[in-house]
Amino acid sequence: MKAWVLHGVNDIRLEEKEEPQLRADEALVCVKAAGICGSDIPRIYKTGAHVHPLIPGHEFSGQVVKVGKRADIKWLHKRVGIFPLIPCRKCAACQRQQYELCRDYGYLGSRRNGGFAEYTAVPQWNLIELPDSVSYEEAAMLEPMAVAVHAMRRLRLHQNDTAVILGLGTIGMLLLMFLKDAGVENILAVGNKTFQRDTVLKLGLDKKRYCDSKVQNVSEWIMQHTGQTGADVFFECVGRNETFSQAVDLTAPQGQICLVGNPCSDMALEKSVYWKILRNQLTVTGTWNSSFMHHNNDDWHYVLEKLTKKRLSVKELISHELMFCDAEKGFLTMRDKEEDYIKVMIRN
Repeated sequence: MKAWVLHGVNDIRLEEKEEPQLRADEALVCVKAAGICGSDIPRIYKTGAHVHPLIPGHEFSGQVVKVGKRADIKWLHKRVGIFPLIPCRKCAACQRQQYELCRDYGYLGSRRNGGFAEYTAVPQWNLIELPDSVSYEEAAMLEPMAVAVHAMRRLRLHQNDTAVILGLGTIGMLLLMFLKDAGVENILAVGNKTFQRDTVLKLGLDKKRYCDSKVQNVSEWIMQHTGQTGADVFFECVGRNETFSQAVDLTAPQGQICLVGNPCSDMALEKSVYWKILRNQLTVTGTWNSSFMHHNNDDWHYVLEKLTKKRLSVKELISHELMFCDAEKGFLTMRDKEEDYIKVMIRN
C-alpha cells in the first residue's frame, strides 16, 4: 500500500509499505478521505512526532475491509468514522468514561500510524458506523466537528448570551455553526482575512457581526456590540498571549472564557490580567479533544446526528480537495500560507 511516512522533522515521503498486521481487536480500514489538521503541520515540519517513522493523519474515514480474530464481524464492509484517541480504559478518567482525559492514551496519527495511507489498523472500539447519507468527506470532518462541540459544551450557554469567537480557523468556523444551531442569537466573530469574512457570511452570520482585526479595533468593536459590558461567553481560538488577554479584557463580569486554540508558544500571565480574572469573577476553562462513549449523548454522536438529519453542512468549509498522491501540496499550502484555506481534504 502507499502511505505518507514521517521519518523526522521536515522529512515526509510517499512510500510503498506493507499492509498493517491486525491485532485481535482491530479492523483494517480502507481510507477514503482524510482531512489535514492544523496540528499536522508543526508535527511534520517543526517538532516531529512521538515516534518515527510514523504515518500522520487523525481526521479520516473509510470502509472496513478486514477484522481481527476477536473483532466483531458486524464491522466488515461497514462505512466508518474513526475516533483517533485510543484510551487505556483503566485509569480513573477512563473509569468515569471521560476518555478524552485518559492519562495513558494512544493516538492515531501522532503516537501510532494514522490515516495518511491507503489502509490503516484501527481498534474496533474507535469505530463509529456511518449512515449512507453521510459522505466520506463529511465523515472525515467528524473529529474537528466534535472538538468544536466539546468546546461549546464546556460552557453554560443561554440563547440570549452574547458569544464571541476570536479566531476563525476550522474550529472557530465550526463553533459558529454549532452555536447558531444551538439557538444562540447574538454571535460576534473576529477574523483577519477576507475569505474568513466571506465564509462566515455564507454560514449565515450578519455582516455587522463580523470584525476584521486588521482594519478595526477589536476591543472597541466588541464593547460597542455588547453595550460596553463585554461578552457573556468568549471562545479564544488562537492560542496567543495577546488574544488570551483580550478575552479577559472583553468578557463581562461573571462571564465565561473557553480556551480552545492550541498555544503558539509559551504563555505568560500578566499581573493585571490575573487581577481581572479575580475581580470580575471570570470562569476560565480549557477544552481538549472530544467525548466518545458509544452513546447518543457523546460529542461524536451529537455531530453525526446533525449531519444525518442535514441540520448543517460542512461542505463550505472544505476549501481544497486533493488526490492522495498530491497530499504534500496540501501540507505545503498550510505551512506556507501563500493561499487561503479552511480545510484541506485528501481523497483516496
